[in-house]
Amino acid sequence: MHFLPDQHRLIDRGPAPVRRRSRMWLVVAAGLLLAPAGPALAQGKSGPAGEMPASFADLAEAKLPSVVTITASTAPERPQMAQSDQEGGAGPFSMLPDSPLRDFMEELLRRQMPGAPGDHGQGAPRGEAPARPHGMSLGSGFIIDPSGYVVTNNHVVEHADKVEVTLTDKRKLPAKIVGTDTKTDLALLKVESDKPLPSVSWGDSSTMRVGDWVVAIGNPFGLGGTVTAGIISARARDIGAGPYDDFLQTDAAINRGNSGGPMFNVKGEVIGVNTAIFSQSGGNIGIGFAIPASLARPVIDELRSNGRVTRGYLGVTIQPVTPDIAQALDLKDQSGALVADVSKDAPAAKAGLKSGDLITEFAGKQVAGPHELTRMVAQTKPGDTTRVVVLRDGKPVTLEARIAELQPPAEQAEAKQQQPGGGQLGLTLAPITPELRKEFSLDSDVNGAAVVEVAPDSPAAKAGFKPGDVITRAGQQTVGDPSDVANVVDQARKSGKDHVILLRRRDGQSLFVPLPLG
Repeated sequence: MHFLPDQHRLIDRGPAPVRRRSRMWLVVAAGLLLAPAGPALAQGKSGPAGEMPASFADLAEAKLPSVVTITASTAPERPQMAQSDQEGGAGPFSMLPDSPLRDFMEELLRRQMPGAPGDHGQGAPRGEAPARPHGMSLGSGFIIDPSGYVVTNNHVVEHADKVEVTLTDKRKLPAKIVGTDTKTDLALLKVESDKPLPSVSWGDSSTMRVGDWVVAIGNPFGLGGTVTAGIISARARDIGAGPYDDFLQTDAAINRGNSGGPMFNVKGEVIGVNTAIFSQSGGNIGIGFAIPASLARPVIDELRSNGRVTRGYLGVTIQPVTPDIAQALDLKDQSGALVADVSKDAPAAKAGLKSGDLITEFAGKQVAGPHELTRMVAQTKPGDTTRVVVLRDGKPVTLEARIAELQPPAEQAEAKQQQPGGGQLGLTLAPITPELRKEFSLDSDVNGAAVVEVAPDSPAAKAGFKPGDVITRAGQQTVGDPSDVANVVDQARKSGKDHVILLRRRDGQSLFVPLPLG
């Protein structure tokens, strides 16, 4: 299911980068000035959620040992050929003839960006782009099982080559990524310990009301074991972070590095995973967002069981009902999800849904809008048959849809993916599906085999291929799907050739690239 967003918001979701101490303290000072002052609270000594608690001390003391600091590091990338020095490539000033003007512009670029094309001095070696430096980021997490399962945000550990968990007793344990879910920005880690670890339990976020007290514990700016307090400011916030947005909003101080940490109710139960802040400066201004436990818990449970998350798929593109649309369709209100398009051969098409239908009910529940429908479909077990009620030509129509499994674009073509040359070339190709065409922003007239993966240090990587490229011709043959490329590679090898010529299309431009056969 696709959702058509209506706006973009500035949201800071990043983990805290490792900073020099002087800069870190400047940012922390600003955060302290902006952080809301809150009373301290005590677990077990507070009254009902609506009453002001006396102290947070007992809760903090009990839960701090279960909150961890997460350090994720990324190894530097191997330098690749700069575009201006690749065979057939073109630099930013290649359109200029050899002249003093071209020399001046390339010299200016080299001075401003060492290692840029044309820099053969103190920057990167000739023919190589500057290497990506060793990266490291800090985040938070919390232990949900004494055996060592740790919950955090996906963006804290995404692309990490090494993940380490630091406990409150200063022990550092290597962590294995059990599974991640990019759509909800959640990740599950596993650490091994010689003794049971302190853990926390999930609470019921659906019972939280606006105005209820909450406590956030985490690792802002690398300062582990930091406790802040506030209230639930709003519920069911859609911040444009993903298709299943249903955030709890809080004024408890959340800063960079708090990502992945727990949000507790006054009972000491986890009712949210701190994930994002609204900020123009990168620091806390009293608007933070947490993934509710009602959404996070089933995702984490499935990651623990299967290492991946299974979701339902209906196959419609939907949009909200605006006042103008409601007036044009003579609708009484703006509830429901308007079907803009139906994917071919999708469950929706087989059930009889049409463009222009207004989905008002799904699986016996009223549909308030597109985001609600998206979550409903995602939570439906693939294979289940579900009743869908639509408003068509002013009349309700009841349909039955057999829900399929939602697959990422790369997985949708996985069954047909091929690695020409037996994988030795480092090139994974897939047919161009509508999903891949959308993911890589490919024009409708582009056909061939899409590059979905390039192995590091492989012949394909050294030749400059990258995901999103399209191979439209192999040798003298037009490419219709990955098997065409594989056949040409096999024939070239049998003929004793060292290279195969591929026509690569990227950003609207085509280029013949010789690919070594190894």
